[in-house]
Amino acid sequence: MLGSKFLSSRTWALLDGLRQWRPVYSPLIQICLLQQQVKSWQRILSTSCAKCAKNQRLKQKRAISEKKLTRYFVDHRRVCVIGGHGGQGINSFHSEPRKEFGGPDGGNGGDGGHVILKADQQIKSLASVLPFYRGFDGERGRSKDCYGANGGYMYIKVPVGTLVKEDGKTVADLAQHGEEYVAAYGGTGGKGNRFFLSNENRAPMTATLGESGQERVLHLELKTMAHAGLVGFPNAGKSSLLRAISNAKPAVAPYPFTTLNPHVGIVHYQDYEQVAVADVPGIIRGAHLNRGLGLAFLRHIEHCRFLLFVVDLSVSEPWIQLQDLKYELEQYEEGLSKRPHAVIGNKIDLPQSKANLLLLKERVEQRVIPLSALTGDNLEELLLHLRDLYDAYVNTEQSRRQNPVKW
Repeated sequence: MLGSKFLSSRTWALLDGLRQWRPVYSPLIQICLLQQQVKSWQRILSTSCAKCAKNQRLKQKRAISEKKLTRYFVDHRRVCVIGGHGGQGINSFHSEPRKEFGGPDGGNGGDGGHVILKADQQIKSLASVLPFYRGFDGERGRSKDCYGANGGYMYIKVPVGTLVKEDGKTVADLAQHGEEYVAAYGGTGGKGNRFFLSNENRAPMTATLGESGQERVLHLELKTMAHAGLVGFPNAGKSSLLRAISNAKPAVAPYPFTTLNPHVGIVHYQDYEQVAVADVPGIIRGAHLNRGLGLAFLRHIEHCRFLLFVVDLSVSEPWIQLQDLKYELEQYEEGLSKRPHAVIGNKIDLPQSKANLLLLKERVEQRVIPLSALTGDNLEELLLHLRDLYDAYVNTEQSRRQNPVKW
């Protein structure tokens, strides 16, 4: 009688066919549980009633915006590393029936683990390197002369060609795949009282603590950020150009703004060669005096093997932009502007750009490649010239008996 007040006749008809069900709880609890089970059965089995049937399709993942998917390229990182702490030695004496003087049996503590930098050719950026690492601590000693286990090594994977600097001095150059450098040594484990046993002291009560691990602050830098670096003033179209020639997705917009973090795109060729092109944040006049973030931006350019100067053809006197760019690079580091480079005249699709292009060619001795990153005009000429610069770089490195950076 109680169940008929809560469940309909249709529900009881469904329950009559379930012979495995046995009443275990009180009648009220049974009815509540049955109502939940009936709802789940109706959702799965109901096909005649459209209101009861629910969509059983898998839920799709929410689309992630392009901004959240963007990963910036990091070529400099400050890291604090601390080795693992040594385990503690213990003070213990052997205990056994009918053995009054068992003697000391306290074991030594384990050594702390090292923090090791390891070069990996699969890693291209320092973005995955955290600002703080601490090694694993050694375990404390135990009785019966048992030593504590040593702390495991902590490996930090860094790209090949990473320079490790401390106080402005280079302490390591990880130039080969698999090369390692111990960034911080772990502390030595403490001694148990068994270690201090001697003929003069047959029952030592002394046990020492483990030593602290080595603590250092290191600066990691990449010798090569990319093969080519796009150099230009803000709003010259560098990010749009990188999107046009690679799969990189730096932020672009129809209003003026500047990129604050470098992006690296990969240009693929038919012979499976890959050329890395970096979108360096736009520099301003007086960058070598550290105006704004001038020195930080110029450091990115220093890590590129050859340069692509991007000039905005829509402004008057575009050759002044090229002169100012080379001046800033030369003031930051002598000879930086003389690296192999090419001059790119962007925004050729605008009406006033064609007249400025003729004036630019008259004032500049280097080859000028006019193109439009927006419409894609004349991108083939840039890609061919980019490959020529890359081949020249590879030949130069091989002539010096050095391995060129491959992506």
